[in-house]
Amino acid sequence: MEDWQKNLSKSVTRLDELPSRLCVDVETLQTVTDRYPLRITPHYLSLIRTEDDPVWRQCIPDIREMEEDGLSADPLNEEGFSPVPDLIHRYPDRVVLLASSTCATFCRFCMRKHRFNQKTSMTESRLDAGLKYIERTPVIRDVILSGGDPFLLPDEILEDLLSKLRGIPHVEIIRINTRIPVTLPERITPRLSRILKRFHPLYVNTHFNHPVEITEASREACHRLADAGIPLGNQTVLMKEVNDDLTVMKQLVQKLLSLRVRPYYLHQMDLVKGTGHFRTRVEKGLEIMAGLRGHTSGLATPYYMIDLPGGKGKVPLLPEDVKRRDGKLILRNYLGEVVEYPDLE
Repeated sequence: MEDWQKNLSKSVTRLDELPSRLCVDVETLQTVTDRYPLRITPHYLSLIRTEDDPVWRQCIPDIREMEEDGLSADPLNEEGFSPVPDLIHRYPDRVVLLASSTCATFCRFCMRKHRFNQKTSMTESRLDAGLKYIERTPVIRDVILSGGDPFLLPDEILEDLLSKLRGIPHVEIIRINTRIPVTLPERITPRLSRILKRFHPLYVNTHFNHPVEITEASREACHRLADAGIPLGNQTVLMKEVNDDLTVMKQLVQKLLSLRVRPYYLHQMDLVKGTGHFRTRVEKGLEIMAGLRGHTSGLATPYYMIDLPGGKGKVPLLPEDVKRRDGKLILRNYLGEVVEYPDLE
């Protein structure tokens, strides 16, 4: 067993395993973890400084996850765009392959949090179904590995998967979406970096949400990936009382560039059941974008995105672009469809 696997095995998975200094109400929160399980790596847990700080809010269960918020477990209709299990084909020339069924830390804001409690594990046959679909669909040129977290796959399995994708002539680009540099940075080993280097063009999108997540360990993980010639991007989720502040966001995007990570997307919270307490008004995101544009490097300025309900696609927002009607945003997607998006009152 490798060191990163040993550390992962030490993750907190029960409320009564949390350090006494965190003072959680085990009895009250048990109903939450029965529905949405708990997992926090030792590294990520060590970043918590005080109750309800930005790291706490992202990984410690909250009774508000149980509220009847009127939101959907699958607001982007990923199941409706899955021609085979664990593959999402929403856009014409690219697919998402859910290469892993679990994460190092279960983020409480996760867009796929309804999958936390699913007992289905990723098997070779399930991955083969996705690979065969990609192989027989020549319009696909871009494959995004997601999950769960693809970097939780053992080196040999990940290497085999990448090799099979590279063996499909029409697959031009491979992307990996991961939060491992944040939650389990020791997983980014020299050996993993050497494996990834063999499969260019390959891109990695990380998921830092707050400057405190940038540590010496996460810095080293990103440097190893960058030194392997892998372009790094970052996708941040805008969350209430986590990073909905211009000063925090500016510090985050500027520090990311020092890691050789390009801020890529700032996501408006998806309309996911059990995450309503993280939502901000869209105006808050537009206010932050207005404070970034021209006030810091263009390299440090992400796209502010809404992923439309029903799988209608991502729409970038600029401060002057938003139109309203009857309390809803009126947005146009990449197909030219006009879609209403419910904002907070």
